[in-house]
Amino acid sequence: MLQLALTIIIFLLIVIPVGRYMYHIATWKHTLADPVFDRLDGVIYKIGGVDPHKGMNWKQYALALVGTNAVMVLIGYLILRIQSIGAFNPNGIGNMEPTLAFNTIISFMTNTNLQHYSGESGLSYLSQMLVIIFMMFVSAASGYAACVAFIRGLAGKTKDDVGNFFADLVRITTRILLPFSIVGGMLLVWQGVPQNFAGNVIVETIEGTFQIIAMGPIAALEIIKHLGTNGGGFLGANSTTPLENPTIISNLIELYSMMLLPGACVITFGKMVRDRKRQKSEDEDETDDEHKKSGGAGVSVSGGSKPAPRLNERTGLTAAIYGREGRSIFAAMGIIFLIGLSVCFWSESNGNPALAEIGLSQSMGSMEGKEVRFGIAQSALFTTVTTSFTTGTVNNMHDTLTPLGGMVPLLHMMLNCVFGGKGVGLMNMIMYVMLGVFLCGLMIGRTPEYLGKKVEGREMKMAVLVLIIHPLLILGFSALAVGTEAGRAGITNPGFHGLSQVLYEYSSSAANNGSGFEGLADNTYFWNITAGLAMFFGRYLAIVLQLAIAWSLLCKKRMNESIGTLKTNNIGFGVIVAFVVYIFAALTFFPALALGPIAEHLSIWLPV
Repeated sequence: MLQLALTIIIFLLIVIPVGRYMYHIATWKHTLADPVFDRLDGVIYKIGGVDPHKGMNWKQYALALVGTNAVMVLIGYLILRIQSIGAFNPNGIGNMEPTLAFNTIISFMTNTNLQHYSGESGLSYLSQMLVIIFMMFVSAASGYAACVAFIRGLAGKTKDDVGNFFADLVRITTRILLPFSIVGGMLLVWQGVPQNFAGNVIVETIEGTFQIIAMGPIAALEIIKHLGTNGGGFLGANSTTPLENPTIISNLIELYSMMLLPGACVITFGKMVRDRKRQKSEDEDETDDEHKKSGGAGVSVSGGSKPAPRLNERTGLTAAIYGREGRSIFAAMGIIFLIGLSVCFWSESNGNPALAEIGLSQSMGSMEGKEVRFGIAQSALFTTVTTSFTTGTVNNMHDTLTPLGGMVPLLHMMLNCVFGGKGVGLMNMIMYVMLGVFLCGLMIGRTPEYLGKKVEGREMKMAVLVLIIHPLLILGFSALAVGTEAGRAGITNPGFHGLSQVLYEYSSSAANNGSGFEGLADNTYFWNITAGLAMFFGRYLAIVLQLAIAWSLLCKKRMNESIGTLKTNNIGFGVIVAFVVYIFAALTFFPALALGPIAEHLSIWLPV
């Protein structure tokens, strides 16, 4: 318990300054490193022919994002299909099969990193660098760029654009992902994670057998896979292996790397919304000053030089209140996260009675599939973090979790809003916020408002569509899998656990998470294609619709607050949003969960 508490407290201490730094990057405010990064960015803009100050509307932004990703998908697919060439291929890895290459490139471009292969035997070093590591940077930057554009629309900083995608992509990569990755990668190398281009090493063990030790640029992949909430792994066993995650310190580095940027996005959101309210209040103060000077007569302040804005007591108070918008969302995410962590930790600590019956001690909890160097606490925390922040990396095998312990990561991927990854978690949570505002508005008989804008039929239809697409992908593809021979052929466990495996595969795909129960025989035409489609639609349909919602609110006239305005900037509203999320999950996913992990739990603890 102390381990868990200290880890979370340290996260809260470091996420706030990182959120402020991301806010400066998103709003083009000054940072100490600007003299270096401005030159670097300028070279990139010049080579790419990009005007960083040319704004885009939501359609142009979405088209630029999807188009750029599509080009990279094509190039990456070709590399995977010809990776057997001699360059950076000391282990002689062959070309990837077409459907597996399709699944892999979609997986890494959508920031899912679902792996139907083992990295040490399925990819050359060339593919690991030019496809996997490169895509981890670009896909993460694309998600954060979409989030920044979404926040600009909600904050209403401009009237005609949500930013420039190419400029956001470059700035997020050069000023956030690259420097953080360099520092984090060096820390992992310090802890013993390999970083080289040597071929695999064959060693003789003390038992007299031979073992292959993987080599390669492992540290470079490890840091960006966590920092960009990518997931996957250089090795098939992922961060359970000492090569990817050798010590408790490396485990903490990877944990904080996963949690840092998604949590910081919420801080950035609160500060950007506060800025818009401060600007509005300053303009009102200036108008009031001119009105008083003219003796009450109407005076236009649109022409001539305007006096320097002053931040009076009312302006500062209003800005501070709107800055709390991020706190209420952070509270809602935190409540759901802590509940899930508590359930997972409790379930794994209680062990498995079926194993106890055959004489295996459960005094340490359920240690099946876990590393002794991490234990129950860090395994439960890593499990909850990687599926709450939609990273997908694992330091224990999720297929061996107790039924309720395994239900937590499954449920959090189904929710896809508990911090989430790449900024997408914040965007999804805003959809639940709008739903909560709408429901509360119906109860008090007022038109729903959020951030001073009316939430009307058009916005609610798109928000509900975003929320429905996710369960439709999960449950629809799961039904197809259990209803077809090709799908059932991949299920290796009978009964309740087999259904949980299927639900987990498509939840991980649709949520762009990438972790798996690893019990499925999923490297087949059926699973490669259907999981690839779930990843594609789960990523891009939601982002496009969310940008459209932000633009719709951006174009609306801002309303003045009144005594009847629903306050969305306090902890109470955060609790309401958490309840809305759980109610939505119960209505959509409870029947499937009841037939999977819940039924399996009852069969173990209450056998007939």
